[in-house]
Amino acid sequence: MANRILIVDDAAFMRMMIRDILSKNGYEVCGEANDGAQAIEKFKELRPDLITMDITMPEMDGINALKEIKKVDPNAKVIMCSAMGQQAMVIDAIQAGAKDFIVKPFQADRVIEAIKKTLG
Repeated sequence: MANRILIVDDAAFMRMMIRDILSKNGYEVCGEANDGAQAIEKFKELRPDLITMDITMPEMDGINALKEIKKVDPNAKVIMCSAMGQQAMVIDAIQAGAKDFIVKPFQADRVIEAIKKTLG
């Protein structure tokens, strides 16, 4: 069975890029969210195997959403996505429980490498 992945990013273009990379590599995108609050609701509803989470979003950022998702399921697997120059936020995200991070603009091989490593 294909691993089910939830994509969280406030930019529709970025979600489309990740969805494209994932589907070409045999992963199932089970849902999308455009902010952290929506990500938490979708996580509870869909129970994906993995989440790709943007750090900087309106309403609720990715780090706060990550913390809330970890309260719901301590074993949730989350890979953070960040633009260049957000190293401090990446460290916060790893400390909050993120498994890995990928840098925008996305490189397909790095995205797949992070997902394979996280899913084991």
